[in-house]
Amino acid sequence: MAKGKFKGKPTGERSFSSEEQIAAGTSAGRPKTFKKKQDEKDVYDRSQESDEEASNNFQKNKHKGTEGLIEIENPNLVKPKNIKAKDIDIGRTTALSRREREELEKQKSHERYMKLQEQGKTEKARKDLERLALIRQERAEAAKRREEEKAAKEKRKGGASK
Repeated sequence: MAKGKFKGKPTGERSFSSEEQIAAGTSAGRPKTFKKKQDEKDVYDRSQESDEEASNNFQKNKHKGTEGLIEIENPNLVKPKNIKAKDIDIGRTTALSRREREELEKQKSHERYMKLQEQGKTEKARKDLERLALIRQERAEAAKRREEEKAAKEKRKGGASK
C-alpha cells in the first residue's frame, strides 16, 4: 500500500464476458446492439397497427411531458382565456370574484363611514367635536386672560409713569 496524500485508482481486475453470456444477454458490458435488433422488430410490428390510432391522436391533442398519461382536473390550473375581438360581448357584465366583491364592499362601507363622519353622526365624530369644543373654549379663555394681563400691564405702566 502506498502511503501519502494520494491514493491509487480503484480499477480492480478486468472481467471479460464469454460468448455464452453475450448470447444470453446476461453480461454487464454487453453491446446494446443486440437489444436494439429485438426492439426494432417489436416496434415495427406495433407501428403498423397503431399508425391509424396515432394519426387520430396527433390531430386531437398534443401534450407536454406526462400530461397525456394522467387525466387530472386541476382546480388551480389557470387555463388561457384567449378571446377574439369579434367575440367580445360589451354589454355583458362579468361575475366578480370573491376578493373583488369583498374589496368593493370594503370601499363602499368606508365611503359610507366617511359621510357619517363628516355629518358628525358617528361616536368618533361626536368625541372629536366635543374635544374641539373644549379646545376652543380653553383657547378663548387663554386669549381673554392675555388681554386682561395686557390691560393690567398698561395700567401699571400708565399709573407708574404719572
